[in-house]
Amino acid sequence: MKLRLPAALLLTLVMSAPLVSSAPARYPPTDKMPVSDAYHGVQIVDDYRWLEEAGTPAVKAWTAAQNRHARDYLDGLPTRAGIGARLTGWFAKDTPSHEHLVSRPGRLFALKFQPPKQQRLLVMLASADDLASEKVVLDPNEIEPKGQVAMDWFVPSPDGMLLAVSLSEHGSEEGTLHFFRTDTGERLPDRIARVQYPTGGGSAAWTPDGQAVFYTRYPLADEKPPADLNFFQQIYCHQLGTPVSADVYSAGRDFPRIAEIDLGTSRDGRWLLARVANGDGGEFAHYLRDLQDGDHATWRQLACGADSIKEVAFGCDGKTLYLRSVKDAPRGKILRLPLDGSKGLPEAEVIVPESEAVIEGLTLTASCLFVADLVGGPSRIRQFDLAGKNGRVLPLPDNVGVAQLLALEDRLDDDRVLLRQTSYTAPAAWYLYQRAATGGDGTLRKTALCNTSPVDFSDIEALREFAVGLDGAKIPVNILRRKGTRLDGGNPTLLTGYGGYGISLRPVFNFSERLWFDRGGVMVVANLRGGGEYGEDWHLAGNLTRKQTVFDDFAACARHLVARGYTRPDKLAVEGGSNGGLLMGAFLTQHPDLARAVVAHVGIYDMLRVELDPNGAFNVTEFGTVGDPEQFRALHAYSPYHRVSDGTRYPAVFFLAGENDGRVNPAHSRKMTARLQTATGSAHPVLVRLSSASGHGMGTSLTERIAQQADVFAFLFDQLGMPPGPAP
Repeated sequence: MKLRLPAALLLTLVMSAPLVSSAPARYPPTDKMPVSDAYHGVQIVDDYRWLEEAGTPAVKAWTAAQNRHARDYLDGLPTRAGIGARLTGWFAKDTPSHEHLVSRPGRLFALKFQPPKQQRLLVMLASADDLASEKVVLDPNEIEPKGQVAMDWFVPSPDGMLLAVSLSEHGSEEGTLHFFRTDTGERLPDRIARVQYPTGGGSAAWTPDGQAVFYTRYPLADEKPPADLNFFQQIYCHQLGTPVSADVYSAGRDFPRIAEIDLGTSRDGRWLLARVANGDGGEFAHYLRDLQDGDHATWRQLACGADSIKEVAFGCDGKTLYLRSVKDAPRGKILRLPLDGSKGLPEAEVIVPESEAVIEGLTLTASCLFVADLVGGPSRIRQFDLAGKNGRVLPLPDNVGVAQLLALEDRLDDDRVLLRQTSYTAPAAWYLYQRAATGGDGTLRKTALCNTSPVDFSDIEALREFAVGLDGAKIPVNILRRKGTRLDGGNPTLLTGYGGYGISLRPVFNFSERLWFDRGGVMVVANLRGGGEYGEDWHLAGNLTRKQTVFDDFAACARHLVARGYTRPDKLAVEGGSNGGLLMGAFLTQHPDLARAVVAHVGIYDMLRVELDPNGAFNVTEFGTVGDPEQFRALHAYSPYHRVSDGTRYPAVFFLAGENDGRVNPAHSRKMTARLQTATGSAHPVLVRLSSASGHGMGTSLTERIAQQADVFAFLFDQLGMPPGPAP
């Protein structure tokens, strides 16, 4: 399962008292217990291997001591208490937001974030314009008031009368499948364990009659050795009202050990689609099953990994498949193929050829094909007929993102779509697009599902510039600042990035950034290689043995900000999470003098050991493996843990990790903290915050998110010497 941007990376700042820069106290002691390993003739000594042993008395004691040390430091900052209070107040004023919409005839389902509730609600509406019709179907806050139960995902039945919901606890993403009636909220007695885990995720799809569900399941304790229990995901079928022990195996025994299965159905429910990822490197196989054939149905492989099909969608006619391919088209093309198998993939028709934009998704309605494009970060939506002709671009503003494009299913001939528009300077909103009956331009209007901000952003502007990489490549940098900001090199600046898995950083609004801007701060988002902003070539330029390119791009962006006069190294901070946490580790060890402070959330730092963790094995197709000599050399060359050098004057560093993280082992943060605390030759603090109430960020309660954000920005404001009140 891909490493995701954690919820804790939502940037949040506030000031309420005079600023005092504090020197760190002596660090809690960490014993060295050297362990030696040999990789292709290279001997590697690891002094802190013992910190990988979670749950031992020694690691528990070390964790408690480090948390106390971090709390003493952070709580001693005069701004910390005010930050939490201000954030809590702002979130209380924030309007509810609706995400992950799913359409069924006459019903619209959504996950609703409604502060001060700790977790999202599952709600149902008659339409996006009828807020009065909204009804809460499931409120995890009533199951566990402290916010320790979260929804991983949900799937409504074809008629919208039932819901399958994966629930997990303490941010673990280790989900159990539950079933509810949408009209009453009644929970059915059926319960299926092991359907969701951070390694391969989880998924479910209903049969046409809504009486059974296909679902993904990990091995039970008696089916595989302990080391394999979070691998070998397979597909089973459950009939409601029957024992789980009677569930029928459907597929997966011949899938890869690191398979990640995503299930979906055609609109008429006849066809079941399984997209099977081979780990996280971006390679997919696709399989179809005709549910009309009942128990005698077999799976038909539509495409293998070498076919480079990224996505398959069903036409609304029940007869046609549409495929997004990057075969000989790294920015993407759309193919069309009969669903009945009468033609093979080599005979597929190209209906939307590759262009200058990256095709990142497709959505079908009764008579339209909508193509979601990415243009280096911002989004564009094109509308075609079902043959890929008569294209037109939807009238979106410049430099916005489209986070979801959803076809409505109220009628068989429905051509309406909902899209969630995002930007850097305005809250997100859902828009309804209606195709013109005459073939001209359609209408795009804002629906009732829109947010307002508790703070004003009218004086903030978003600019787009380009840094130059070591090889001359142009790297987009998206710069948010107050209008009229002087380029005198003195602006506190926070630079973020990700650069992995083909994931693209699109425009997104965060009202918490208001307090950063009020104190003269500049915020910057870098679209690095390794992401998908410019297609598959952009992604592949920063994965496997080419990962160093990502770190070089990020350093180029930092230098660009200095050269352009936005900031200088002693006023620059950098932040990243997950794969972006690895980016932070590489940046601080390779360029310790280029920034004053580094914040790394749930990051990977020991690249020689990461693949030994369950989710780390899924990442081999993105990062590589120490088993391959060339890939080992690349991993060892940039592995942050192994690049720490004794006596180097490192910047201030703040690591954050969740003890329940199933995607990145928190041992990475423990080991990296110990190594840096021992090695640094500066007086700048090296802190770690290890939370027992969170995991990788998904499912984290609102209270814990606010606490994490308050800690981060108390730390950053202190280290950058930012004023306690608004700058003139």
